[in-house]
Amino acid sequence: MNPRRTSEQASATLFAALGDETRLRMVVRMAGSETLTITDLAAGTGITRQAVTKHLHVLADAGVARCSRRGREQHWTLDGRRLQQARAFLDHVAAEWGSALARLKSFVEEAGD
Repeated sequence: MNPRRTSEQASATLFAALGDETRLRMVVRMAGSETLTITDLAAGTGITRQAVTKHLHVLADAGVARCSRRGREQHWTLDGRRLQQARAFLDHVAAEWGSALARLKSFVEEAGD
């Protein structure tokens, strides 16, 4: 299996999970707290607990969130490692884009001479 392809697939799953506005808001809320319950995440959003649960499972499948049980409640936390991987991926893409722009600039300047 191609390691680069596997990394790209994992990044695609992560960005798909973060590409939903509701899930992105949930990530922001989780970033500001150690743990949150489904009830905490649903409070004041107009979103049902069932919908929150589905969104949390998408985030968990992407490796962004983790769940632990305390009695009957599920407590959700953010896994910052996956977000760091996303940042590293975007930094790599930005560096490649920067190099491409520098090559284009050089080409245009040479062509103009």
